[in-house]
Amino acid sequence: MSKIIEITVPDIGDFNNVPVIEVLVKPGDRVEKDTSLVTLESDKSTMEIPSSHAGTVKSIKLKVGDKVTMGSEILTLEVDETAAVPAPVETSAPVATQGTAVAADGAPQIHADVVVLGAGPGGYTAAFRAADLGKKVVLIERHASLGGVCLNVGCIPSKALLHVAKVISEAEEVGAHGVKFSKPKVDINQVRGWKESVVGRLTGGLSQLAKQRNVQVIRGRGQFIAPHHIKVETAEGEMDVSFDNAIIAAGSQVVNIPVFPEDPRIMDSTGALALADVPKRMLVIGGGIIGLEMATVYHALGSKITVVELGEQLIPGCDKDIVKPLHKKIEKQYEAILLKTKVAGLEAKKDGILATFEGENAPAPQLFDRVLVAVGRRPNGKLVGAEHAGVTVNEQGFIPVDKQQRTNISHIFAIGDIVGQPMLAHKAVHEAKVAAEVISGHKAAFDARTIPSVAYTDPEVAWMGLTETEAKAQGVEYEKASFPWAASGRALSISAEYGATKLLVEKESKRVIGAGIVGPNAGELIAEAVLALEMGADAQDLGLTIHPHPTLSETLCFAAEMLEGTITDLYVKKK
Repeated sequence: MSKIIEITVPDIGDFNNVPVIEVLVKPGDRVEKDTSLVTLESDKSTMEIPSSHAGTVKSIKLKVGDKVTMGSEILTLEVDETAAVPAPVETSAPVATQGTAVAADGAPQIHADVVVLGAGPGGYTAAFRAADLGKKVVLIERHASLGGVCLNVGCIPSKALLHVAKVISEAEEVGAHGVKFSKPKVDINQVRGWKESVVGRLTGGLSQLAKQRNVQVIRGRGQFIAPHHIKVETAEGEMDVSFDNAIIAAGSQVVNIPVFPEDPRIMDSTGALALADVPKRMLVIGGGIIGLEMATVYHALGSKITVVELGEQLIPGCDKDIVKPLHKKIEKQYEAILLKTKVAGLEAKKDGILATFEGENAPAPQLFDRVLVAVGRRPNGKLVGAEHAGVTVNEQGFIPVDKQQRTNISHIFAIGDIVGQPMLAHKAVHEAKVAAEVISGHKAAFDARTIPSVAYTDPEVAWMGLTETEAKAQGVEYEKASFPWAASGRALSISAEYGATKLLVEKESKRVIGAGIVGPNAGELIAEAVLALEMGADAQDLGLTIHPHPTLSETLCFAAEMLEGTITDLYVKKK
């Protein structure tokens, strides 16, 4: 006996109206279960939709160019009536039934060639690379969405909000050039919704990439219980995952100050990105990258900002001369920037949070509507039960690794924030590929000569290689050139004459050893300097490379020409 069933588009993540770019079967074709039927093209990738049953195609219900979503009919299929109809799988729930056994304690048990603990940029990269190299991979993530802190409550949502802030500030600034806009009306719910849609598109794309690679995703909290076993607490109960190799990619968490009271008006970066409202007055504790990026967003949306930093300058890891243009600009916009100052206490009042201060520039106690605590992050090394697998975790919670990302236990690797500074997603991604490739028998090692840092403030601040402070501390003999953007036609045309590009070279060889840039798109511009350092380029290489004119990218070339003594766009008195 046979019957006709409809084959529809399954859950494809947060994608809607996805165009069909290829129909792979025709009426009369015999297809097996998992045979690809159509190809769709999302903004993230192409994806093939497989058949859920074996049978004969009776009719095709769509054509190339049609747009489909979950549930759209693809075709009708004649199948044997005795064929089992699989139950639909809810992708938001833990998916761990394929190839499962039962452990002695009754928990479902699965085995993987590689298990990856944590699905942030490092974790999902490691999982996908290992799968591409032929490994059976299980990816464990405690949150509902893949992508970790970066995609869900970090890099991506913050950049979406910073884009909104930049548009608002540019609209204000262009008024000085004769183009005036009315004061913007901010619909905070719509802004929040747009930010969340950006996050949803990316995390949905990751879910689809995991499916395409047959990476098994288990949603739950994983803990090592032995050198080859992880217990996972899922919504359905405990699972036991055994493995040949493991990659720990459990990331980090915000540092909280325990003496501060628990109050919803005292936020960490995750709370700030939730964008519950726009406070009239906001205190930002910490003048590093995260604090200043959030200050940029809330200032643009209408908050009066006070920044408190314990150190002598904003963004302590960067050279002071590169940070100075940012400082000069925002000190005119914010209520206060308090350096060498400590928040001694916070007290929850009915009408706000009362902050008291200590230090050289400490003001009188003040009342704020909201407080952002952005004083850093700490690794999650002590939260994954690594000691049960014999993995060394130091006092700070970092897991030491070698250049192959291998811990002291030869079959267990670690990557990302959990292995040390800098805690940056782009570092984790490269470490992830190394770990996956070493596990797969490739000769690989993490050997980056530099890792760039960027503050997506207004203006942006970016640096790589040695700073001047580090070069002096290490006794490195160097030469430097700092090209002022006031001499750049492109910078003047976009009112960015305050910017600067600094280049450091080794004194004898003239090889690039460091760079710093402040101004619009500094985060994009720094990439050329990173490549120059990695390739062992010298100042002449940069100076002789023809850059498009007029662009901000020329400023790196001009800094190199200053070192070479060949610059004509600026007069530099000969030594």
